[in-house]
Amino acid sequence: MNTINAISASILIFLMAVVVAAPRRWALLGMASGALYLTQGAAVDVLGFNLFAMRFLEIAGFIRVVARREFSYSKLNDIDRLFLLLYVYATTAFLLRSTEGHAYQIGLAVDATLCYFIFRGLIRDIDDFRWFLRAFALLLIPYIFLLLFEMRTGQTVFALLGGSAMPDMFRGGRARCIGSFRHPDLLGMLGASFLPLYIGLAIGKMDRVWGLIGIVLCAAIVLLANSGGPITACAVGLAGWSLWPMQTKMRVTRRCMLGLLILFALFMNAPVWYLPARLSEHIGIGGDSWHRSHLMAMAARDFGKWWLWGMPYVETHDWFAYTVTPTGDADITNQYVAFGLASGVLAIILFILLLVKCYKSLGKALGIIRSSFSKPAETDLLLWGLGAMLAVHIENWFAVSYFDQAYVIWFMQLAAIVSISQICFQSLSPRMRKVAHVQYSTSGQLLVLIKKRIYKIIYK
Repeated sequence: MNTINAISASILIFLMAVVVAAPRRWALLGMASGALYLTQGAAVDVLGFNLFAMRFLEIAGFIRVVARREFSYSKLNDIDRLFLLLYVYATTAFLLRSTEGHAYQIGLAVDATLCYFIFRGLIRDIDDFRWFLRAFALLLIPYIFLLLFEMRTGQTVFALLGGSAMPDMFRGGRARCIGSFRHPDLLGMLGASFLPLYIGLAIGKMDRVWGLIGIVLCAAIVLLANSGGPITACAVGLAGWSLWPMQTKMRVTRRCMLGLLILFALFMNAPVWYLPARLSEHIGIGGDSWHRSHLMAMAARDFGKWWLWGMPYVETHDWFAYTVTPTGDADITNQYVAFGLASGVLAIILFILLLVKCYKSLGKALGIIRSSFSKPAETDLLLWGLGAMLAVHIENWFAVSYFDQAYVIWFMQLAAIVSISQICFQSLSPRMRKVAHVQYSTSGQLLVLIKKRIYKIIYK
């Protein structure tokens, strides 16, 4: 761990000034810039807590949204409360069970809470978020050039900021770039998660050029990471957009997907968690898929040890015949398993409920937009892109658990889902909310169309 040097300190001070004093749009871009151009390799130790550069930026952002009242904790919605419950429970269970690692676990909860509510305060308008996506594409252009330099020279410029020196990592004869992150999978996550959003812009008319630019930049990041996990995540994002023609029949689509998964479970000669390994064998992507499948198998084997409130990582030393961590523990490359080992099965359940709530909120927002009398195509596409983006994360968590500043990207996108869904609902009058408050399905869509026609006749 290095101390924050003059270069990283200069960038940090500038970004803190932007986050505290600039207009809301620029403050949002400043927080995103920190996730891209600051590293977790440099930190200051304060009372056992590692204050990374990004954490100073989080403090600045939190001071801003509180001082300017950009987010009111008196107006928490159901997803906000569930989010807090998840991290309060997960942290409390870990602290009660474990005798070490307290500072790290508390730090995770603080990072999650600060980042999420900072972005909830800064993303308050759909036009603001569309502006952010355009500006973020510009922010990615110099980042791509730094990655290209890394690929050609084998050295990362971010080492000057305290980041990891370029490890000797290659796959298929090509270097695996890491940028400001600490692993190629996390760099690839950056491109894979934003790709569905830029596809939505490209399909629409307002920002088509920016959407195409964003698609190229995101694809370049995934390719430069040269990792199977992000490629698979991109495929999931594209699959999400392939369901766009089925947008009014998603209930049937979900049931078909569940049925397909059950069929796989019945006809495979191995448990269903070995499905990633089997798919990797047949289509040739997915990186270390056997490791990830075996990890889930071992977690299922030792379920009785951790289901209540987790278990120490040291007890996973026999999960693999090989060792990839300095301490000899298993490499927990699965976010769901990580929650379970830290705090038990209830933490996993709360995490999954949070994701389900997000999809329900997006579905409700889609129903609201399509029941309005305006032309909702652009917002429609943005909401669908957010849903496909969430699917990317859900799949990616089977391959990697997020660490370093990757969590900033995730919490920003989670906050965007919650804020934009809420904006859609609040934009309607009470009378129109009753019309729009219909479950989004084939029959529900028909009912909405009928009510729209009635309202047009009455108020013409």
